[in-house]
Amino acid sequence: MSLWPHLDTPRITRRTRLNDKGAASLNAVLVVVSDQANPRTFASLPEPERWRKLHAQSAARAGSVRSTVLANSNQTFAVLGYLRPHASAFERLSLAGRMLKEAGRVTLESLALIVVDTESAATLDALLSAALAQAFTLPSFRSSPAPARKLSAIEVVADEIPELAQVEAAARGNNLVRWLTALPPNKLDAPTYRKLITQAARDAGLTMEWLGEEALKKLGAGAFLAVSQGNSDRLAGIAHLKYRPSRKADVAPAVALIGKGILFDTGGTNLKPHRAMLDMHIDMSGSAVALATLLALAELRAPFAADAWLAITENRIGPTAFKPQDIVTASNGVTIQVIHTDAEGRMVLADTLALAGRDKPGLMIDYATLTGTMVYALTERMSGAITNTPALENKLIEAGRSSGERVWTFPFDEDYDSDLESKVADVTQCALESKGDHILAARFLSRFVPKGTSWVHVDLSSVLRSGGLAHINTDITGFGVRYTLDLLLKQKAHENVEAAA
Repeated sequence: MSLWPHLDTPRITRRTRLNDKGAASLNAVLVVVSDQANPRTFASLPEPERWRKLHAQSAARAGSVRSTVLANSNQTFAVLGYLRPHASAFERLSLAGRMLKEAGRVTLESLALIVVDTESAATLDALLSAALAQAFTLPSFRSSPAPARKLSAIEVVADEIPELAQVEAAARGNNLVRWLTALPPNKLDAPTYRKLITQAARDAGLTMEWLGEEALKKLGAGAFLAVSQGNSDRLAGIAHLKYRPSRKADVAPAVALIGKGILFDTGGTNLKPHRAMLDMHIDMSGSAVALATLLALAELRAPFAADAWLAITENRIGPTAFKPQDIVTASNGVTIQVIHTDAEGRMVLADTLALAGRDKPGLMIDYATLTGTMVYALTERMSGAITNTPALENKLIEAGRSSGERVWTFPFDEDYDSDLESKVADVTQCALESKGDHILAARFLSRFVPKGTSWVHVDLSSVLRSGGLAHINTDITGFGVRYTLDLLLKQKAHENVEAAA
């Protein structure tokens, strides 16, 4: 099978009304109404009495879903969802996800989406996003694959539909992140990932440079190379991709997206136990988010220059692997005392941030499955964000509320640095204890962000959640692309920001 997914989305069309005959041509009809709905609410639907009987089964409850079958020859599956007034984006997406999961009980090649009397534009956005996620198939390596029957046509029944460009770009980005993150570690190794990134850059009209280990040695990237030296080959590296909205002379990027791409994390010399290591092929999801977001910005022809920097290696155990108490020097000259080899993500990000900073981006955003303490702080329902720019904090939270991919911010006070003081180097890699490690990791990373540059660290605690999250019904959620597009295109976080001194 191809290791690059098919990212084409189903055909989306609009009609102003769906009658009985139209419903009979579909596999499913999904309808969202207010939890205050009454029998008159269903008058415009196909077979309205069928919907009224479904509604009358029990008291409506916001967020709940119920289903029946229409009385046509096709036995069209009917799914009814209830939404409270002024529901949040997360609530809309969550309802949409439940409805698509319910609709997935039948063969789903065509469906209609209808919203009645409840802020239709935002709710249709959620339903479309859920449908585009449901239509995507994650990689499978079964010897006898299931027949390929997938959702190919979506009808939106409304006077107007949401702007589709960003909905589809965000969905494609999310699907790409989920696909790459789901690939087994023996399929997505460093040379394969490099080939996929190269092809994606070529197809999107981006420029790409690969900084292999020899190039990184010349750049003094000792923190990255400390992690990669345990690999059995010398194929690790950092991919640098550029998007420019015009062919004019190269300009400094308004945004640099930096992603942790640990293709498999054994923990290194401080070896992980079995359960902690089992899903460590997902430790590259930060790089997938950075890559997919840049591709989405290029697809949408964003009016600002943007770069992506992807730190790609494994963290292996072996005779050449780095060790606790090693002293290494990063590309910006900062010396690091290694404390724990399973804190490798901040090591590879250190050099990647420093190198990205040399191009003087207006805003740097890094993405990483970095700390277990962020999961303990927030669970997998939200991801964490930490910034050196207080003026961005409200935008970071608002982008989460607006997109439905929620984040919460954490402190960035300098006094935390006392926990990272070293007697033999400029900084320790981490503290001996895990208390507040998500904050200490951010304080460590900030040593590699150029002074005066605005920077946001996104700790992807939401990348893996049993049963999925919001509109995503797979355990691997692809969290991050939808959020960042809102942060940049709606909140415009890259404009007029100045980092704290």
